[in-house]
Amino acid sequence: MENKTATAIVAQLRDRAEKAGFDATGRPFLAIQVTLKDLTEDNLFYIEIKDDKLTFEAAEYADRQANIIMTSENFMKMTNGELNSMLALTTGKLKIEGDITKAKALKEIFKK
Repeated sequence: MENKTATAIVAQLRDRAEKAGFDATGRPFLAIQVTLKDLTEDNLFYIEIKDDKLTFEAAEYADRQANIIMTSENFMKMTNGELNSMLALTTGKLKIEGDITKAKALKEIFKK
């Protein structure tokens, strides 16, 4: 995944969530930051569900419920279903700071 940025990944994630038909209506509040540890610049973005709306933004989220830390390649593999999140966590490919149950909510957004 050469020359990837959080901005480029956010665009891909928005498209994928839309194509998957994710509906945020009635979903509880969610604020997850993703830190892409292999990138030195443009390496943060957040995923938020608030007021029945799903938002992806390439920015830091100060009051996040969880911070997912991993490489951009592994993050995309995980959201594509190519990398099991529990395996990634136990093998050190994924680190979660904060509420792990909130991080698990990502599965629902990218379900196929």
